[in-house]
Amino acid sequence: MEMQNMLQCAEIQLTYRPVIKVQHRPKVETGRQAYELLLSSWNKGKIEFIEQFKLMLLSRSNKVLGIYTVSTGGMAGCFVDMKLVFASALLSCAHNVILAHNHPSGNLQPSEQDLKMTRRIKEAGRVLDIQVLDHIIVASDGYYSFADEGIL
Repeated sequence: MEMQNMLQCAEIQLTYRPVIKVQHRPKVETGRQAYELLLSSWNKGKIEFIEQFKLMLLSRSNKVLGIYTVSTGGMAGCFVDMKLVFASALLSCAHNVILAHNHPSGNLQPSEQDLKMTRRIKEAGRVLDIQVLDHIIVASDGYYSFADEGIL
């Protein structure tokens, strides 16, 4: 009887269903392009109200596979689970990623916590051969690019 229970387990399926053909996917080459795509995906009613962390998933040629909302928090921060970051990257077969989060206050300067989290995610990505190209802090009227500022 116990052996029978051991043989019963959940079936797991991993799927990724792209809805846009490869030739129609936008290509990201600059922080400005990433910001504009991210801003267009952000709920305008939340950008100045609650903090969210998103992940732009990119192919080897930096074509956008999708944008995934990893976490939604409160007015002063949100928790980023690295397992969710890399589960979505692996599921979509992303070769590169761009991290993004908003500061509801409108302050575009990264906090010490932002810097630490970026380093941790970048190091974990290195192990999985997933490159973190940038981390963008998004506001409705501007952005801060870690890559453009030489921090990444």
